[in-house]
Amino acid sequence: MTREQLAGAARAALGGGRRLEAAERVAGGSKKGVYRLVMDDATTAIAYLWDDAENYWPAAEGDDDLTDPFSPGPGLDPFQAAHTRLDALGVRVPAIRLVDRDGAHCPADLAIVEDLQGESLEELLARDRRAAAPVMARLAESLEAMRGHRAPAYGKVAVVDGGRTSRGTSCEGVVLDRALRDLAEAASRDPRIADARDRLEERLLSLAAVVRPRAEYTVVHGELGPDHVLVDADGSPVVIDIEGVMYFDVEWEHVFLRIRLHDAYRPLEVAGLDGHRLALYMLAQRLSLTAGPLRLLDGDFPDRAFMAGIAEYNLKQALELVRA
Repeated sequence: MTREQLAGAARAALGGGRRLEAAERVAGGSKKGVYRLVMDDATTAIAYLWDDAENYWPAAEGDDDLTDPFSPGPGLDPFQAAHTRLDALGVRVPAIRLVDRDGAHCPADLAIVEDLQGESLEELLARDRRAAAPVMARLAESLEAMRGHRAPAYGKVAVVDGGRTSRGTSCEGVVLDRALRDLAEAASRDPRIADARDRLEERLLSLAAVVRPRAEYTVVHGELGPDHVLVDADGSPVVIDIEGVMYFDVEWEHVFLRIRLHDAYRPLEVAGLDGHRLALYMLAQRLSLTAGPLRLLDGDFPDRAFMAGIAEYNLKQALELVRA
């Protein structure tokens, strides 16, 4: 996407008479380009650009298959479907200023959204845990609204709300299949996982065997770390990176929250979660957070030490779960 194309999109989104002064890449995006647009009157917005050149992840078969709940599924369709669902539930998401899927401004999918220039929840928690308390309370309310909305099928919101069917037969089955693939991939890259592969596979299979069927699913973000929650000027949490939003087991969301928040997770705790699912999903996510970063390092992701650290930490946590 050229600067002229981006400038034209910015004017269409924010109103004529403005001139694009700067387009600054925002750190953090690995599957799409994220840019802060600064106009000559200091108006700002955020541009999301879904383009192969902006995606650091090595291409893999099935990446574009939205019927796989865990496929990257980049683009406007999953983004808009997730935005519509979350907004209808009262969950704060950045307001959309412009969408372009037809190439009016650039050859790739493009969305321009509200710019929230405050800190992330991750930064706020690190700076002042007490100041973060009301934000966490509001985030708990958002999670409760998501949990309260039920669907009779699992999968990406764009798939289920569109009347289509996702791959697999159950959430736990999809998770098990993915975990076994992550295990094989991690084992091919690290000898410590290779040495423990049989024990890890046996544990996954035994954990999955005791999970009982479920027929209703809730709205989950899927990767709701504190870096995916911004804080607006009113102190409300704003959920971002929403393309992966799906109908799934609520336990998947809470395992990820526990992993990312550690003891700061307590205000988000809820009763009634299924312990068997929690155990399976914890091991599955540890393996995912090992294999995924190692896969990302096959490409040209810039912050390599950070990503290697994520893989190393979660590798050790996975091994702890099967240590005799």
